[in-house]
Amino acid sequence: MNNLLKLEELGQLLLSIFLFNQLEYSWWIFPACILLPDLSMIGYLFNSKIGAWIYNFFHHKLTAIAILGLGFWLDNSLLILAGVILLGHSAMDRIFGYGLKFSDNFKNTHLGGIGKK
Repeated sequence: MNNLLKLEELGQLLLSIFLFNQLEYSWWIFPACILLPDLSMIGYLFNSKIGAWIYNFFHHKLTAIAILGLGFWLDNSLLILAGVILLGHSAMDRIFGYGLKFSDNFKNTHLGGIGKK
């Protein structure tokens, strides 16, 4: 099952690359922006509850889809780009086992624990 879920995430990452390819941005923009959603970890400087909320907001696929949809609706390529990056980043994170965070600990995710057990 784990491999099947990773394949699903890989499909979503490939979809984000395809969608990016439809935009009129230089190719280097995608790899330059793909890790930007991890800036949301700054919330952990306050506490784990705020950190988890901010991190999860920027790593939730519904957020990505909402921003992507808003971008298409408003015909705004910057919003479309943001949605594509959020979708691709979230899928990439899930491939590597980084899930949405629980508020008790950064290493406690919906996919299980991160790191050594």
